Formats: sequence, structure tokens, C-alpha cells
Amino acid sequence: MRPADLASRKQAGLPITVLTAWDALSGALVAEAGADAVLVGDSLAMTVLGHATTLPVTLEEMLHHTRATARGLASSCSPGQEPLLICDLPFLSYQCSADEAVAAAGRVLKETPAAAVKLEGAEPETLAVIDRLVRSGIPVMGHIGLTPQSVHRLGYRRQGNDAPSQERLRRQALALQEAGCFALVLEHVPADLGASLQQTLDLPVIGIGAGEGCDGQVRVTADLLGLTSQQPPFSPPLLQGRTLGVEALRRWIAAQEYPAQEPPTAPATRPATPAAPHC
Repeated sequence: MRPADLASRKQAGLPITVLTAWDALSGALVAEAGADAVLVGDSLAMTVLGHATTLPVTLEEMLHHTRATARGLASSCSPGQEPLLICDLPFLSYQCSADEAVAAAGRVLKETPAAAVKLEGAEPETLAVIDRLVRSGIPVMGHIGLTPQSVHRLGYRRQGNDAPSQERLRRQALALQEAGCFALVLEHVPADLGASLQQTLDLPVIGIGAGEGCDGQVRVTADLLGLTSQQPPFSPPLLQGRTLGVEALRRWIAAQEYPAQEPPTAPATRPATPAAPHC
């Protein structure tokens, strides 16, 4: 799938599904599940690398995880049938200058199979960066509302709770469309704002905590599978994966420590052939 295919799905009234992935295993899972697009999100800083926020993850780490995810997609899909692969640009890879942003985004497209990048915000400086990236041939997905890279300024609170802030988000969304974004992530805002922007914008609006009226939905896969210690209120787990996994491993450990029955030892008639190593 290509970035332009998301717009075709919007025009056809087809829902768009986006899931995050961070390695070959998670990439294979979300591809087999049938996601339209796969985002290697900087959320992996928290779900995979153990950081408290998304801020510490580096461009090198994002490139590494995007390549691993792409291998998982390739293992589960026929050639040319893979979901659209998008990579988040991490904090300070695009905020300092347009030149640095082009260099960072260019590395994503040159050094990984990703076909697009995502970045947060719609301030004048960010819009100038997006315009430069798009004119350089780099597809860009925008992201407004709750923007995790601004956690120290905005926190993780819902955005757009009053008329002035909703109007600001509307202006930002239109500006991102004008700058050339092929899609927009809208995070943790009132549902009526999400539905309104879906009707107003030509580009696909992908919601996360923005109501069901968006063109599509994106979720952090680790949240949906219940692998994280806690999930945001707009993304309840579909199963208690962390609890199920720990319980299964505990049963295995207990079975090794307290075997139910020792198997009888048969007399050896000839020297045993060493088993082949597993790895």
C-alpha cells in the first residue's frame, strides 16, 4: 500500500486501520491481522525500551526498529502486498532546522523500506519543515491534538476542550493539509471535533481517542494486547496479554522445578547422538 491509497480509501468510504509495530514479531502479527498501515511509532521508547516518555528514543533506534518491522511484514505478506510502513521522526530530528529534517527523513526512506514519515505539531516552523519534506518527495503524515513529544508542555491531557482550542486545532489541520500531508493523526480530542474534521478535510483523519467519526483508527498494539502496565483511557486492552503471558511462564517454571514424574531411564545400547543446537 502507498500513501495515496489511504486517500482512495477515504473517498470510497472504507475504514482505515493503523497499528504500531516495533520488531519482526510484532510486524508479522499486525500484517497477518490485516492492518492497512503499520506505524513504527516513537511510542516504542516506552513500550519496548522502558523510557518514561517518547523523548529519549534516537533516530538510529527508529531506523533499527523500522528495518526489523519491515522484515516481519515481508515474512507475512506476498511481495508488493505489504501494509504501508510509516516511521515516526523522533524528538529533535526535525525541530532544529529544515535541513536536518530532510536529512533525517531522507535516511528513513533510504535506509529502511518505510514509505513515509510522521511528525508532530503544526506550528509555523513545523509547517515549513513539512513543506520542505513534501517538496523533496518525502510523504508526511501529520499529528495534532495530544502530541507526546510535547509532554512537558501539554502533559497527557485531552486537548480541544473549549471552543478557542478547537478552532486552533481546526486551523492547524487545514494548515497541515495545505502543507501537503497525506494523512493526519488526531489524538485525544472530543469526538465531535474528530467527526467535524473528517467532513472538512480531504486528507484522511486517523483518530486515536478522537471518536468513531474519523476516517480510520490507529492504536498502539502493545496497549490493545494488554502488554503494557497501563493503557490510556481511549485504548482499553482487548485481552490481558501481560497477565496471560506471566501466568503461562510461571506454569512452565513450576513444571521445571517440581516435575510431576521423572521419566524412567532406559539402558543405553550405544552412545547417544548429540542433538543439533537450536541456535
